[in-house]
Amino acid sequence: MSTATLTPAPAATAGSADDARIGLRASLRHLGALTRRNLMRIKADPESMLDALLVPVIMILLFVYVFGGAMAGNQHDYLQYMVPGLLGTTGLNLAMALGTGLNTDFQTGVMDRFRTLPIGRSTVLMSKMIAETLRALVAFTVLIGFALVLGLEIRTGPLELLAAVGLSLVFGSSLMWVSMLLGMAMRSAQAVQGMAMIVMMPLQFGSSIFAQPSTMPGWLQAFTTHNPLSALADACRALINGGPVGGSVVTVLIWSAGITVVTAPLAVARFRKRT
Repeated sequence: MSTATLTPAPAATAGSADDARIGLRASLRHLGALTRRNLMRIKADPESMLDALLVPVIMILLFVYVFGGAMAGNQHDYLQYMVPGLLGTTGLNLAMALGTGLNTDFQTGVMDRFRTLPIGRSTVLMSKMIAETLRALVAFTVLIGFALVLGLEIRTGPLELLAAVGLSLVFGSSLMWVSMLLGMAMRSAQAVQGMAMIVMMPLQFGSSIFAQPSTMPGWLQAFTTHNPLSALADACRALINGGPVGGSVVTVLIWSAGITVVTAPLAVARFRKRT
């Protein structure tokens, strides 16, 4: 009589989980668990919130009280001009920090653990985006609250203010895909930070956030005009100070959709390749 030999089935991996087509309910459960993990990491390391809490305050103090008199004649007028634009640059800074954290997870072996779990790959990236979005909301709250203390006037209404925050979050979310793609493409967290600075500096200072484009030389005005951060700054400025918003809002939404459509599939494909 012959005996049959039983071979244990291999452990499920992230790749096999994708092949099994994880259902929506399971994906949402995995997304919730991973988001909770990311938030617990922030709770265990509260220093990681310092950039979200202190950078908006430092930016306002430095630019308003150092450059306000020279740029607008007085600090109050410059506060009214610059703070709406800072919503965009704050979202940009936090979005770019996401790539550094993702790169660190690969370097420390966290992604090796995820590879052995029966979860969809996209939920790992989405959970990081959700946690970063919550961090951005904290930063926006600190930014607006501190600006109100210094004398910022919301000349429209609370709904328009919320719309400005929402628009900044939409644009910031599209940049998170770029940041995660950089985080997976670079070999070290330092390289990610260096590349992020190369991306952020021209976008921030070659825009209408800090100065009127009319004061810039012609070649720089051309770049500023087509800079999506300029459109975002102009849209937030109109939503907070009053004025026409349609064209700028549409431009920001088009840029956000375009960046997401191009970079999100690339980021997911890169993540699948590395895991």
